[in-house]
Order: sequence, then structure tokens, then C-alpha cells
Amino acid sequence: MPTQISTPQPLEPGTLRVIPVGGLGEIGRNMTVYEFDGKLLVVDAGVLFPEEHQPGVDLILPDFGPIRDRLDDVLGVVLTHGHEDHIGAVPYLLKLKGDIPLIGSTLTLALVEAKLKEHRIKPYTLVVQEDQTEQLGPFHLEFVAVNHSIPDALAVAITTPAGRVLHTGDFKMDQLPLDDRITDLRAFARLGEQGVDLFLPDSTNADVPGFTAPERDIGPVLENIITRARKKVVVASFSSHVHRVQQVLDAAAAANRKVAFMGRSMIRNMTIAAELGYLRVPENVLIDTKKAKNVPDDQIVYMSTGSQGEPMAVLARMANLEHQIEIGEGDTVILASSLIPGNENAVYRVIDGLTKLGAKVVHKGNAKVHVSGHASAGELLYCYNILRPKNVLPVHGEHRHLYANADLAIQTGVPPRNVILGQDGIVVDLKDGEVTVAGQLDIAYVYVDGSTVGEITDADLKDRRVLAEEGFISVFCAVDFTTGQCVVGPEIQSRGFAEDDSVFDDVRPQIAKAIAEAAANGTRDAHAFSQVVRRTVGRWVNTKHRRRPMIVPVVIEA
Repeated sequence: MPTQISTPQPLEPGTLRVIPVGGLGEIGRNMTVYEFDGKLLVVDAGVLFPEEHQPGVDLILPDFGPIRDRLDDVLGVVLTHGHEDHIGAVPYLLKLKGDIPLIGSTLTLALVEAKLKEHRIKPYTLVVQEDQTEQLGPFHLEFVAVNHSIPDALAVAITTPAGRVLHTGDFKMDQLPLDDRITDLRAFARLGEQGVDLFLPDSTNADVPGFTAPERDIGPVLENIITRARKKVVVASFSSHVHRVQQVLDAAAAANRKVAFMGRSMIRNMTIAAELGYLRVPENVLIDTKKAKNVPDDQIVYMSTGSQGEPMAVLARMANLEHQIEIGEGDTVILASSLIPGNENAVYRVIDGLTKLGAKVVHKGNAKVHVSGHASAGELLYCYNILRPKNVLPVHGEHRHLYANADLAIQTGVPPRNVILGQDGIVVDLKDGEVTVAGQLDIAYVYVDGSTVGEITDADLKDRRVLAEEGFISVFCAVDFTTGQCVVGPEIQSRGFAEDDSVFDDVRPQIAKAIAEAAANGTRDAHAFSQVVRRTVGRWVNTKHRRRPMIVPVVIEA
């Protein structure tokens, strides 16, 4: 897998360039750029959710660098489905150029438009459906129905004079889907007969053997748990998981319970899904959250966000007693989702908090309350055998998933030299059925922190981690630069290091001595004196306390 940054040569005529700028080596921020004849096509623009080592970060965006100076060349953004890791970055892309057309299915575009409304952006959209074809400049697009954990998902076949690419988006091959919309393997077979020169398959479950269980297995389990629950029930899931919410509504209706949606994104997305007919709400089941307070505990189900342990989401606030809905003895909480890698600690903290409050917590580890939305190894093998692709570039997964997917391709007969393993920013050129790695772009994480985008750096995050883990020490001195005498100070304050400032009594004389010695050796500069203070305090705190806090010295001339 290439690690050296190398600038690709200018694109040769008749060549299709493919650049995944996100989604390789991570679960999220999926985005791929296609270039042919000077024109660009983007597939998906998703976000990655931060992990614990990224404190204060709200979202992580793809790096728009490869297209930032060429936005006039972008003919459109194809959105394969409506999950945040595929559409969440669209508002930030359209803030750079608001008239880039968005292309996707009815539900996908409805979810995107609601999100863009919050950013006060009115997009240009083109609604497409399976079996439909569109021509965008040199790109001939054919849309194929695929089954996923959200309705209306689409794969897209992109054909140019350089060859044909099949980009699956996220998919699985559930043969008994809740919406009766299966992955169109007949279309896959037809594309395979026509010839797929490059295959970009979803890799998320490539290391899971066998086949992903059908969604229909979940309904009876949820109904049993909800029916037997003694008090109130809280079900946490992704805010766009329409199928899971449908099963909760049906289970609640069977148990004669009302359902209240909790969380802004859950309410927004399910309102859209119901209005468009993708969510069938049983009569007299749905109730406003404000009215739910008056419903007896044994007659209510709260459908909430927060299944990934997000600190500001409904479930975490319930666990921390910071929400209007109080969890107590006899309540049941169901986490109806899988764990996104990196979120395990946060989720288990929420589970522990809820358990401590007396709730029975049901999750994928102890009951069948969730199945994945991604194709496992057995399903991917079927796809490879149906498509017989000439070349494969696994996408959408961490490195272990990409490697597992590559191995499946090789097992089905794809030559190892034709299987490209890459990371974000790899540049792949396709011409006459032949694929070459043309370069490796330097792709960065773009952090959204409050109202700022891209201003927070990895160095800033390192400082935040130091502050969180080691604390903060400030030292102030007013110094006679000629004699090196401390006229005022050293005054030392700390946060997160020691409750009693008397702990610094030992180091104050050392600071004064070090400043005097520096002056005697000719130091006359405030910055140089500050560095002397930093080194002195750093050595002392490391030797005596085995800590490495952030040290901020301030030295002024007296």
C-alpha cells in the first residue's frame, strides 16, 4: 500500500482517473472523485465521526483539496444513499459552490435537502431511480438497486470511453428485505457480461464469513423484548435507520404501546420517511414527546438517537441523568445498532451508566436486536463471480476490511496485480481495461469544531489531549533582565494538575536560580527566559511527578 506522497502526471487523453479522497482506512467520510476529459464527477460526500482522541471535534470531513480549485469542472455529486457517512459533508461542499447538482434517489435527496435547509442552501437536484440512465458530460451513469439498512440505496455504473466502473455504495444481499427491494443481481450479471473494468465494492463486512442475517429476523426479537418489558422502553438506533424504526413501531403496536421519537435528527428523518411513504406508521401509535410524559411507563417506547455513545445524544444524556426522561429500575434500553470501530469505549460507558441506574440493557452482544447493513464475505464472493471484474479497488472500510476484500477478489480469480490496495488520496488511472496507480495525494483530516471548518489541526488536538490527560501549569515572572532577579514571582497556577499550589514550593527557587544563571550567561530576551522556565518546570514535574502537563511560561521585563 503506497505511503509516499507522489504527484500524478497530467491526465492523458482517453483515461479515467479515480481518486478516493475518503473512506479508505476508515468507516466514514466516503467520497470518490472521477475525472475524464477535464470534467469531474463526485460519488458521495460523507462525514467521519470523531473518536475519543479527537476532543471537541464535531465532525471530520473529506479533504476537498483535490477539487477545491476545480469546482467549475464538477458536473454533479452522485449520492448512493442517505446515511451520514455518505451525505454528511454535502453542505460543506456546497458552501464552496452552491450550484453543483446533486443526484440521488427520492429518499436520499429528501434527507439531504432537509440537512441543507438548516445551512440555508437550496440545492439543484436530479431524482433518479434504479434502471435509470443519465448522461453527465462524458460520464454515462446507470443506477442499480441495492439493498442496505436504509431504503432507496443505489449502486452506480459509470461508463466512459476509458471503460466501465461499478461503484456499489454500501450494500448487502438480503433476500427477504422489509421493503421487498433486493439487490438487483440481474443488473450486476448484465454489467458483468458487458464487462466491468474496475469494481469499487463496499468492504465493511469483508472480514465477516458467511452471509449477513436478514432484517426480518430482528422484528420478532424486538416484539418479544418490548412485550415483556415491565416499564418504559428506550430503543436507540441511527437516526436514518428507517427499517429498524419500522420494526420498533410494529413491535410497539403489537404490545399496545405508544412511540415517541427523541432527538432532532430522528424526528426530522422519520418525518420525511413517513411523508414519502418509506415509513408506515401504525394508527394511533406515534405520540408527541411532550405528551409522552403523561403516558404510563408500561405503555410507552422512546425511539432515540445515541446508539454510538455520542456524549450529546439522547441516550448518553439519559445515562448521565441530564435528560428529561429519567431511566430507573425496571426500564429496558435496547441498542439496535452495530458498533462503529472506535466507538466501543463510549458505548460501553453508556451501557454501564444505564445499568447502574437499574435498566436492563439489551444490545447486539446479548440479543439479536441488530443485523448489519453490509455484505459479508459470502455475498461479496457471489458478486465477484457474477461480475468477473478485470480490476478491483476495495473501498469503504478500515485497512483490515480492505485487505479482506482484496483477498476475496483474488480467490475468485482476479489477478493479484489487478487488485489495488490504497489509502485516502490514491490516484488510479483506467484506460483500455488496464489500471495503474498514478500517484498518492496528501490527504488531510478536515475537522469541524463548532462554527469553524478546517482551522483545527492535529497539533491543536494534541494540546487538547495533553490538557485533558496531564493538566495545565502557568508560570509568571517579572524579571530584571540585567541582573536576572525575579522582581515578581515566580507565580504558578495550575488546572487539572494539583489541588494545592503548595506542591510548587520546591520548584519556585529552581526557577529563580535558572533565570539568574541565564542572565549571567548573557540572556536578555523574554522568549529565551520563557524557554528557561519551561525547561526547568518540565524537568521538575517529569522527575518528581512523572507527568507531562502543558506548561505556559510568561516572562516580562521588570
